[in-house]
Amino acid sequence: MNHSIRQFLTTGVILMLTWVAALSQAQAEVVGSVKTVTGEAWVITAQQRVKAQVGTPVHLGSQLKTAKAASMGVTFKDNTLMSFGPDTEMTVDEFLFAPNQGQLKLGTRLDKGSLNYVSGLIAKLKPEAVTVKTPTGTIGVRGTQFLLNVEEPAKVN
Repeated sequence: MNHSIRQFLTTGVILMLTWVAALSQAQAEVVGSVKTVTGEAWVITAQQRVKAQVGTPVHLGSQLKTAKAASMGVTFKDNTLMSFGPDTEMTVDEFLFAPNQGQLKLGTRLDKGSLNYVSGLIAKLKPEAVTVKTPTGTIGVRGTQFLLNVEEPAKVN
């Protein structure tokens, strides 16, 4: 293999590894932390399941999960508070908190369970930037607090 082709391939590999590292770091961004836990709960990030305890970091892309007799409270960087009841599964799909640049976004997906949401700065500064998706629709946050319960569909025999 001649020198210029080898150099081209080496540069391509380095650029690809840099891009993968940047993508991994973006996914690993800490957006909040666990503040309370009762019973068994987990934070699942990049397929790594960690038992939730006070101080456990929550990352962009994390799934928050509680067992049948558990609850968990999470505080996000903008002081949004979310409390999860028993048998809940929620994923943090989007989080952007750069108020000086006007970049604000919080997007989550509640697949099942219950959520008590209390607005932080993102919803106060830009209410339309906060959404909670459910299996049947999307909730846009326009107030400071709401409760949400998503039940699993009934199983048909």
